[in-house]
Amino acid sequence: MSTNGQAKVLTHDEIARLFAAMDSPRDRALFGLMLYCGLRVSEAIALRLSDIKGDVLVLPAKATKGKLATRQIDIHPRLAALLATYDNGGAEYLFPGRHGRGRLARSSADWLLDQALAYVGLEGLGISTHSFRRTALTNLSNAGVPLRVIQEISGHRSLASLQRYLEVSPEQKKKAIAALGY
Repeated sequence: MSTNGQAKVLTHDEIARLFAAMDSPRDRALFGLMLYCGLRVSEAIALRLSDIKGDVLVLPAKATKGKLATRQIDIHPRLAALLATYDNGGAEYLFPGRHGRGRLARSSADWLLDQALAYVGLEGLGISTHSFRRTALTNLSNAGVPLRVIQEISGHRSLASLQRYLEVSPEQKKKAIAALGY
């Protein structure tokens, strides 16, 4: 966790280093889903192969935190490339557990990330599986995507809960004040 108790937002360099450290197409697909769709780790590991419908990810309500509504998220071309290199062996779950039974455990996803962090020397910086979701949502906001659109992608119940996720940098605050033209 970062100093404010939230998972660290990843830099472009950290993302590149982490994905380069993951030699398994499965690991890159798993963390790619969190990064490119803003998924929670629990949502990513609950995905079934049938939840990918062409270039759209359909996240059933029962697989989401609030279990309120099904979410449909377009699959980014870079995520599509990651998914294309991954073969789950025809298992029901996109990320099957040991010996192809059930689904990958959350603790296993945490361990996979810990291994990659150690390999590239990024441990102890507040990076967690939740960093990928927080990075996605913050980058969407920084790109000027309206908060209501980000809310639809992320599945947050309210704009207030979404806004707590978004990191505001000192540079952004400085630029905002400088924009006052009177």
